[in-house]
Amino acid sequence: MDELIDILDTKGNRTGRTAMKSEAHRKGLFHQTVHVWFFTSEGEILLQQRGKDKDTHPLYWDVSVAGHVGAGEEIEIAAVREVKEEIGCSISIKDLRRIGIYPSFFKHSEILIDNEFHHTFLCELKTDFESLKKQKSEVKALALVPIARFEKEIDDEKHSGKYVPHSRDYYMSIIKGIKKLY
Repeated sequence: MDELIDILDTKGNRTGRTAMKSEAHRKGLFHQTVHVWFFTSEGEILLQQRGKDKDTHPLYWDVSVAGHVGAGEEIEIAAVREVKEEIGCSISIKDLRRIGIYPSFFKHSEILIDNEFHHTFLCELKTDFESLKKQKSEVKALALVPIARFEKEIDDEKHSGKYVPHSRDYYMSIIKGIKKLY
């Protein structure tokens, strides 16, 4: 789905310009996204398998919930909205624990360039896994995976085609943040 988003400068500051998401990706314009990583009190992480029709990394496993921030939209509001849209879970802003903003610049092709600043949050999953409702156009599957297994797999060459290729530092910041909370 195309949507109007704010355009940022190379340091992540709003420029006052907006563009459609498709234009931002085509031209490599810098913009904001939200990432929400859910975890359980039993030390599991909720992973999302991206839909088969996604433009980037279809069927790879990734962050619990991710999405673009609409033009003029507050970051936390976007995170709450994306959680409801993608997995059918209602949370509030106070449930989110901000852990940072992570720049991610990736040229997928000549016409698809992701220059994004990921506003990243952790959130305890307090809803039963079975009651989550996948957004069929975005999400192929959901899985709860023990943190120890996830940590091992992101470092294992044989799993290199399983997960979206975020930087190891990014993944480790998520794992360390979750371990502090459960």
